[in-house]
Amino acid sequence: MATPASFFRVAILLATFLLTLPAPAVFAAEFSEEVLTRQGLIKTALAQEPADLLIEGPTVLNVFTQEWLPNQDIVIRDKRIAWVGDSGTWPGTAETRIDARKEWAVPGFGESHKHIESSYLTPEYEAALVIPRGNTWTMEGSHELSNAIGPMNAVFWLMAEKAGSPLKIFPSIGSATPPTAYEQGAGYYGYQEMEDFLRSDLRVTALGEVMDWPAVSNPDAPASKRIWGMIQATWDNRGVVEGHGSGLRTVDEINAFSASGLASDHEVKLAEEGLRKVRRGIFLELRPDATRALIPLLNELGISDWSNLSVTTDDRDVAATIELGAMDHNIRNAIEAGAPIEAAYMMGSYNTARHFHVEHLVGSIAPGRYADVVLLNDPKTVSITRVIANGKLVSKGNKYLPEVVSVDYPDWARNTMNVGRQMIAEDFVIAAPPGRDQVNVALIRPFYFEPDFMKDVLSVTDGRVEGDATRAISKVAVVDRYSGKGAVSKMFWRDVGPITPGSALASSQMHDIHNIWTVGNDDTAMALAVNTVANQHGGWALVSQGKVVATVELDIAGLMTARPVDEVAAEVESMLDAADEMEWIGAPGLPERMRFAFLTASPWRWQLVAPYESNPVGFVNVTNGETHPVVW
Repeated sequence: MATPASFFRVAILLATFLLTLPAPAVFAAEFSEEVLTRQGLIKTALAQEPADLLIEGPTVLNVFTQEWLPNQDIVIRDKRIAWVGDSGTWPGTAETRIDARKEWAVPGFGESHKHIESSYLTPEYEAALVIPRGNTWTMEGSHELSNAIGPMNAVFWLMAEKAGSPLKIFPSIGSATPPTAYEQGAGYYGYQEMEDFLRSDLRVTALGEVMDWPAVSNPDAPASKRIWGMIQATWDNRGVVEGHGSGLRTVDEINAFSASGLASDHEVKLAEEGLRKVRRGIFLELRPDATRALIPLLNELGISDWSNLSVTTDDRDVAATIELGAMDHNIRNAIEAGAPIEAAYMMGSYNTARHFHVEHLVGSIAPGRYADVVLLNDPKTVSITRVIANGKLVSKGNKYLPEVVSVDYPDWARNTMNVGRQMIAEDFVIAAPPGRDQVNVALIRPFYFEPDFMKDVLSVTDGRVEGDATRAISKVAVVDRYSGKGAVSKMFWRDVGPITPGSALASSQMHDIHNIWTVGNDDTAMALAVNTVANQHGGWALVSQGKVVATVELDIAGLMTARPVDEVAAEVESMLDAADEMEWIGAPGLPERMRFAFLTASPWRWQLVAPYESNPVGFVNVTNGETHPVVW
């Protein structure tokens, strides 16, 4: 048995040993801005220091309990909320007060999946467009920009906010960089690039929509290693992996999609498809059509938990946003489709914040969160009276109050058109095999998903194959704008294109690689349209009867422009008006949908891409790499 003396000796030895250990490390670095902010909020919440703003008396939507709390005060210090509670009970003082006793307050709206690039506006002008419509933060699906500027992707998206813009952007890094193994833009992202993005800034929260399902599901696909490397880097750094489940509708496919770790889908089209996906743990980012399809089915089934649903925009240009709205349109659409009002606002705010693990920053009217408050006079119709963002009153009605901040975009964002030369008509000629008066041609159409391309016969004139508007066949071409080689691929498409003689349309908005595409009935007009786009550093050009009749200049990455909302919207409207004066195959007016018609993501198969080393024609099945001549 141990004696007291032996215990004493052991204690002495232990104490001697502990004295030889180094002293515990003391945190000597300066606290971060976030820590200092939280420390200040504590003092204001306890009324030890004053508030900057107090919003008096609105009925507040509490997203944690899904209830409306009447007669509340919202106490704000700098950009954050410090205190929320019954009106008149906070004992502190505030520099400014807003009387909102007849209004309803909901959290600032947040997009779960949007390409700001598709608005045509840079972020500071996007803020002026969407903040009066309730948007105060956006999960940016950045693979459009990533293909145009490569490694500078996250830096770009954070520039405007650092310059003082009130719109908060959380970049989701573009997985489709490049979109397939058969394309190459200005960027290449794999494991290391994704890790670098996630570690560069805490605002980078996710890997953006993983579109190449063949590469995810088939380890032998040429892009599989790159895609899975990005996925692993995201998980290694506790990020969210976003999905793109277009065309995946069977139970087996949806199970495989969910099992892969792809956490969301914004490509739902059918009600039953959406139900199958949400039942298998996939967070749905519902565009308006999908919202109208799915919500009645959920109500019919008596489903009451809406927490795995959000509403979002994806792509909407400036003119359409002015006409329809932004997230206010999406939330209103959900309410009209039958969603409970509280759930609809949560689908536009808190649900998304929680999915991306930023609910400590945005998505609710609660202490510590950014002071983003949308005031309404009628929550049923999403009738917005005022918007507070980052603790400042930034809009009344539809008027944006601050001056748009100035952002000095560098050359890497402005000079991205590297075509390398001026196009000539001969670049768009499709030559026939010698001695032929007719040829077989491969055909597809916009949004063509069939496993095999169509075929037809076209006549040959002076050794050249031309389209035939009487049979709804036009020439389409893709010009490489990245390598400086001026490489062109061309073929014939059905059901799209101009009938007016000497006409063409061209654009550098070509989801997702963003080369320059053109459709036309005249080689000289096609060259003119492409050159116009390249010379103005990107955008749109419409040629009618041999003359440029409309342009939209998108001089930032060939996708956006740092110009006022009304000015850009007017350019878009002028182009649409000019197109209305022309005759078109199929639906009348500008075929704006063509900017999405070159997608190479699932479920697309045969597609025209820029020429590459093993395929100078550029016509390829993007699911397996099979190629085929466009004439034979």
